[in-house]
Amino acid sequence: MKRKNWLYWLLVLISIATVLSGLVQVASPGFVLHIVGGATDPAGEHFFRIVGLFMVLFGGMLLQALLSAADHPLAVLWSAFQKLGAAGAVGIGFSRGFFSSTSLLVAGFDLLTGILILVYWRSIRQGGR
Repeated sequence: MKRKNWLYWLLVLISIATVLSGLVQVASPGFVLHIVGGATDPAGEHFFRIVGLFMVLFGGMLLQALLSAADHPLAVLWSAFQKLGAAGAVGIGFSRGFFSSTSLLVAGFDLLTGILILVYWRSIRQGGR
């Protein structure tokens, strides 16, 4: 049984935002790269489109898992891994000089989101016992 508390609804909003921001990244990677201070050359834009595609996929998976009548702990867990991995990747990109300090806001948001998803995952995993 789903626990539709503040965390559930926050994650619904975050998953929608992840899908939408991923779509923006696919459609206009140069715009997003400019915001985070990344290189806007053709290769950078191509790879940023790929990252945006995975944001759409994982954000959509989390949204579907949340809105489904049944709990889907594995989908929720892997969504947390995606957010934590993204936080690490952006942090490494910043430390290597690929992104500006603005990117640390993105990394921090993804880190916090990954932790919140893990908290939610724990609640649905324990509720299924």
